[in-house]
Amino acid sequence: MDRFIINEKGQATPAQVYPVTAEAFGKINGTQIRWLGGGNVLINSRGTTMLIDPLLTGFDMPLLLQTPLQAQDVPQLDALLVTHVDNDHFSRETCLALKDVCRSYHSTQYVAEEMRSAGICGTGHDIGEQFSVGCVDVKLTPALHNWQAHVPGFEYRQWKEEDYCGFWFDTPDGTIWLPADSQLMECHLNMPQPDVILFDFSDNVWHITLDGAVRLANAYPDAKLLCIHWGTVDAPDMSPFNANPADLMTRVVNPERICAFCPGEALEMNKE
Repeated sequence: MDRFIINEKGQATPAQVYPVTAEAFGKINGTQIRWLGGGNVLINSRGTTMLIDPLLTGFDMPLLLQTPLQAQDVPQLDALLVTHVDNDHFSRETCLALKDVCRSYHSTQYVAEEMRSAGICGTGHDIGEQFSVGCVDVKLTPALHNWQAHVPGFEYRQWKEEDYCGFWFDTPDGTIWLPADSQLMECHLNMPQPDVILFDFSDNVWHITLDGAVRLANAYPDAKLLCIHWGTVDAPDMSPFNANPADLMTRVVNPERICAFCPGEALEMNKE
């Protein structure tokens, strides 16, 4: 677990950042997954490129690290996918910065409406709906993260479960699942066996909680766990941003599959 350190505030944070260049968006033989910090992920499957919840510019909280990818360094993008409206996942500034190079934007029906209001041509989908991006089939999976419905001051609309989603990716090299920011749901424990889980393990009541993350991991003992949503935001008192990969090591079945990678580092999938 030498890919991260504990800083002076007690936060686990990546030991370094690997810059992501234009080459990461080119044609490749397999599938590469890169965590970019926070909840942000880049997938390149044999030249089909997707950014999920990219936050490349314009965040309103201090960060512990520089993002490994700048918006101006994205040469082309087949799709940009957003799980929910929170601004560390739906960055309007990032979406707008990529308009000239991104072919399509996808999210839930509500977030797609917000995209269109911001001048972004978003396509909305229902939970369970499937669509294709190049060689990848994508399906929206359920999430439970409508915290706004329980916090005074956010009553300006009715917050529904279907406003939030995860994504399941069927690639030529295997399956990838992003449960996304969500409380643990019973359906999360009864999915097909994924090859890789983009793994949020934040010990927060509106995320999965550490105990919930362990339950999820152990329900799929053969899935690689690419840790996300940790070590990025300088907010030591906010549990959604302060997961520690070391907390997983003694509780997860087959702990060697825990991938506490540095931002920009590639996880390789290749069935050839």
